[in-house]
Amino acid sequence: MNKRAIFDNIPRMSNYKTFVIGFPRIGSKRELKFAEEKYFAEPSSADELKEIAQSLRAYGWKKQRDAGIDLIPSNDFSYYDNMLDTAVMLGAIPARYKALGLNELDTYFAMAHGYQGTKGDVKALPMKKWFNTNYHYIVPELDGISKIKLDAEKILDEFAEAKNIGVQTVPSVIGPYTFLKFATYADGKSREDYKAAVTAAYKELLAQVHAAGAEWVSIAEPALVFDTDGDSVKFFESLYKEILDGKKVKVNLQTYFGDIRDSYDAVAALPFDALGLDFVEGKETLNLVKKGFPKDKILFAGVVKGKNIWRSEFSKVEALLKDIEGSVDKERIYAGTSCSLLHVPYTTANEEKLSADILKHFSFAEQKIREIAEIAAGDKNDELFKEERVKADEKVQAAVKALKPEDFVRKPDFAEREKIQHEAFKLPLFPTTTIGSFPQTKEVRKNRADFKKGVITKEQYVKFNQDKITEWVKKQEEIGLDVLVHGEFERNDMVEYFGERLAGFLFTQNAWVQSYGSRCVKPPVIWGDVSRKEAITVEWSKFAQSQTKKWMKGMLTGPVTILNWSFPREDIPIKEQTVQIALAIREEVLDLEKNGIKIIQIDEAALREKLPLRKSDWHSEYLDWAIPDFRLVHSGVKADTQIHTHMCYSEFNDIIKDIDDMDADVITFEASRADLKILDALKAANFRTEVGPGVYDIHSARVPSKEEIVAALEKMLAKVPKEKLWVNPDCGLKTRGEAETIPSLKNLVEAARELRAKN
Repeated sequence: MNKRAIFDNIPRMSNYKTFVIGFPRIGSKRELKFAEEKYFAEPSSADELKEIAQSLRAYGWKKQRDAGIDLIPSNDFSYYDNMLDTAVMLGAIPARYKALGLNELDTYFAMAHGYQGTKGDVKALPMKKWFNTNYHYIVPELDGISKIKLDAEKILDEFAEAKNIGVQTVPSVIGPYTFLKFATYADGKSREDYKAAVTAAYKELLAQVHAAGAEWVSIAEPALVFDTDGDSVKFFESLYKEILDGKKVKVNLQTYFGDIRDSYDAVAALPFDALGLDFVEGKETLNLVKKGFPKDKILFAGVVKGKNIWRSEFSKVEALLKDIEGSVDKERIYAGTSCSLLHVPYTTANEEKLSADILKHFSFAEQKIREIAEIAAGDKNDELFKEERVKADEKVQAAVKALKPEDFVRKPDFAEREKIQHEAFKLPLFPTTTIGSFPQTKEVRKNRADFKKGVITKEQYVKFNQDKITEWVKKQEEIGLDVLVHGEFERNDMVEYFGERLAGFLFTQNAWVQSYGSRCVKPPVIWGDVSRKEAITVEWSKFAQSQTKKWMKGMLTGPVTILNWSFPREDIPIKEQTVQIALAIREEVLDLEKNGIKIIQIDEAALREKLPLRKSDWHSEYLDWAIPDFRLVHSGVKADTQIHTHMCYSEFNDIIKDIDDMDADVITFEASRADLKILDALKAANFRTEVGPGVYDIHSARVPSKEEIVAALEKMLAKVPKEKLWVNPDCGLKTRGEAETIPSLKNLVEAARELRAKN
């Protein structure tokens, strides 16, 4: 079959060879998610899970082959996470998981989300955000007991699998430098203690894939885009001098999410056959190449955006490639994605409700691989960018221009507000609450779906949700929680729900993106200027408060998270988009307050997500506007209205002072999977905001004991004043079932009561 025949507008000749760093793996209709969840419930479905995984891999390889991509990755597939896969490849499986005596697949999943059953009770490994994306990775643990030893079975099997369907692939792995940088270490050990064994494993990996018939191997070292000191560069050099010595397969050193200015000279001097560099997010990448690119290497130029869904403007990409040609011979330039396409949906072909006039501006994974081929062939799409895509909203623009510095400052100051609120709310020591959502059962999801389809009336939809709110208010009262939530039964997603009620957003049917494991999200698209169309949460919160004499939290999503968990516009800066969203959410906050809701939680789960990877850019490019925009949302409320916020699964320690500067009254955050390490940072920073570090991990089905929670709280009390400590899970409970939610919360409340008795 002629590869080019699929696309009539792609000429037969290509100016550049092409590559892709990675392809989505969840399935265009989330097939992997549903197969995994079935397997968790029915272990007998293991063969079905493996068959679906194989079909998804084949689908991606064929799509790339048929689009004309020259270098197609394998081993980019994962049942859960590629960092976890790398740990398994190296034999870095902590002893407590091995001791369970489970089969390989169940041991793998136990590391990912914990295990509680007849064979034992273990927590999951920590989970953190992957660089500046909404993807989460599993943090490897080198426990000092497990021995590093290569197990390349997955890599070799998938390479052979692709070869059997006629696709020659490039085995792709996360590199040793990034793996060792992101790992945690036990028994006082460090990366130096594992260096020899890890380099030997990677050296053996190159030999095995060469013997299997691979022409290329791609080793990803994205950690090089962070600030990298001289010692780290030397460590990187020492790893690869050993790994590359005597290699017989071509090796591409792949980077993404930024530039490698601190290590470029060292990397260029090593005997890699190619360097993969990001020309989209790498501010200095072009300058580095112009300074000098090795004449014995191929340049894998990441020129097509891998993290957003807008069409590439071909003339700009082609101009960039021409600029690169001034320093690198054209035949040594391969054109491809800036990062893995894991971060975008599969295809626009599954979007039946959006018009062709809208879809022509979008490029999902399958469209991006086509774009690469079109750009390499010299195609043009100038006409698409000549038209005015959207008109500005003059009212929104005027509101932004009218903002004054005092609009970003709340009065009175925190210390005075804290006294006023303690007197107003009269909450006990160690007040208990949850983060917001309760289990989203099949019935809850069906109610929303039926209403959306017109199967039930609005009255029926509202009545169902009100009944669920009443049911869960009663359950919370019976459990003994101090500050209640309404459960969010009306919400499909914490961002999509708000976006649907704001002007300026578009929504897809099947543009799913993996967040972690089997968890997928469908980010809204910011299409134009944003404003609030009507009250969003007020009626639900009013009803919930009417069902109890306890305090009820109003639940909102903050402007930075709405921006970061959407696909943003590319025609205006993201800081301008964020302030528009902040003004819209501010209106909702003030409406909640007017309607008697005195505790309002404004979640900023994704605050860190777009934080620049280099510390020198943190404030000038992000924090100097992101933090004030959060303050804008709540600066207009009264002193006796308590503002909460929530954050999860990110590194907080190095931005603790900035988080304090958000000027919330209470912050809750994920801490349980990170062994409460953030507590030291809170103490060191003299953190003034009241805090609720999560006392148990909601991403696992295991039920924490009262004793376990008491132990966590006692750790917290060593770092946090007792008057400032709240007790809560580490995130919302929508993904959990009632069977584990109720006993977990009962244990949480009992733990808080035990501590009150002691204090």
